[in-house]
Amino acid sequence: MPSEIDDRARHQAKMANRKAVQDAEVAQKTVEKGLLIVHTGKGKGKSTAAWGLLLRAVGRGFRCGVVQFGKGTWQSGERAAVARLGDQVEWYTLGEGFTWETQDRQRDIEAARRAWAKGLELMADPAMRLIVLDELNIALRYEHLDIDEVLSALKARRADQHVVVTGRNARPQLIEAADLVTEMTPVKHHFAAGVKAQEGIEF
Repeated sequence: MPSEIDDRARHQAKMANRKAVQDAEVAQKTVEKGLLIVHTGKGKGKSTAAWGLLLRAVGRGFRCGVVQFGKGTWQSGERAAVARLGDQVEWYTLGEGFTWETQDRQRDIEAARRAWAKGLELMADPAMRLIVLDELNIALRYEHLDIDEVLSALKARRADQHVVVTGRNARPQLIEAADLVTEMTPVKHHFAAGVKAQEGIEF
């Protein structure tokens, strides 16, 4: 019967082998570049994941920007938290609410164009290292913005600049252009059980 010492030795050998494989794979990755990151899908957490990346970037001393498409000017917990960081993060909420709230396509288009203009301004700022374009996917889905124009600008951005795009139903062209795409898949949500949106969780 194997002894505890034998078990530890086998485990150590297994982990040493795994480390060697991991180290070799990591050593092969030599490209450093600004990433186009897309968070999409029907599940909760797309914007939340973007705020996590933003916090990580701030911790590394990056200057960051946020442009929110579609969402209204209600005060969210993440926006309040970012306000405490001072001028390291520029935040712009330029939507007038979700499309089912405004019920005015022309207003939605105009709001999306204002938000996109601000996004272009941030991308042109040489100090901006990471930019979150929150709910841009929605503006593209409803054709409030021209997909070719958006993709052209994203591809032409500075080589070391990261851009995170969030929202359901990412267009196939954007997915193809992206370096990293994560699809949030719903498994279970408290909202379906009658639990309302709660401070500190949803906003």
